[in-house]
Amino acid sequence: MPSQRAHVYRVAADGPDDVSGVEALFAGGLRPQTVVAVLGKTEGNGCVNDFTRGYATRSFEAMFAKHGVEGVSLVMSGGTEGALSPHWTVFTRETVEAAGTGALAIGVARTPALPAHHLGRREQVLLVADAVKAAMRDAGIDDPAAVHFVQVKCPLLTLARIAEVEASGLTVATRETLKSMGLSRGASALGVAVALEEVDADAIADTDICSRYDLFSRCASTSAGVELTDHEIVVLGMSDQWSGPLAIDHAVMRDAIDVASVRAARDRLPSSARLAAVLAKAEPDPSGKVGGRRHTMLDDSDISGTRHARAFVGGVLAGVFGITDLYVSGGAEHQGPPGGGPVAVIVEKEP
Repeated sequence: MPSQRAHVYRVAADGPDDVSGVEALFAGGLRPQTVVAVLGKTEGNGCVNDFTRGYATRSFEAMFAKHGVEGVSLVMSGGTEGALSPHWTVFTRETVEAAGTGALAIGVARTPALPAHHLGRREQVLLVADAVKAAMRDAGIDDPAAVHFVQVKCPLLTLARIAEVEASGLTVATRETLKSMGLSRGASALGVAVALEEVDADAIADTDICSRYDLFSRCASTSAGVELTDHEIVVLGMSDQWSGPLAIDHAVMRDAIDVASVRAARDRLPSSARLAAVLAKAEPDPSGKVGGRRHTMLDDSDISGTRHARAFVGGVLAGVFGITDLYVSGGAEHQGPPGGGPVAVIVEKEP
């Protein structure tokens, strides 16, 4: 009986427009039509004006168009502070003549454009929840417990979008464009939590978003960008309908130095398996402390705290796994407990 099979490739990037490594994969036999998602780490500032994300997206769209491919989920996360290496993580899937044995499953979905006055509000939560459920169906995952990582690319507010809303007589959740990134990430993460039955939708009010941090998802990773007005969803989990050597597990870091939880997730996977990818969230602990000691990430007026957090958690995880091409995304509102965040580990077992 046929099954689905996934492959994961980590590809180095010399810049946000450098798709040559992916083109090399195609030249080596990888069919472009099998690519379903690309998660990218680009070397911008990760803030509102980080146009490296859009630059990378356009570069990939042009490359895929050349190969006659449309609809690939392109999730670009800006910021490679510290020693994080700019790179692309390419996810593919194809149908094979092999029985499902239980392996990494990938599902994707996309929402309609989000009206800007709904950003950071309950309507965004519900919109994302519906799309996550659609991505789970696309992956063939019925049990929320089988989901290990949900990547959401979400929009943010610009002054132009704010002006358009206010001209229509409506209001926005915030007039601060940088703050809108956190609200969008937080609402999207709560949408994941609703879809995975971690939080009851009826328990969420507008005022809870980026306020009640006791409400969170253990699998959500959300990243806001100026380059889109909708949401791109990538669900990663395990499914008996899939075959192949790839497997995934995840941990939830209690804080930025919680390597024990990460090592436990890696230890649940075959010890001899090759590391395929590490996907993580990071944020400056809002308490102002890490491990009981004061940190200054939130006191720096020159550099956003999310940039500090990416560099710090990137260094912690690089020490655990021995690689620097890690997908570490900053800003973990409602993505794990305050100051912590989910970390997914994908490995390739020996044939």
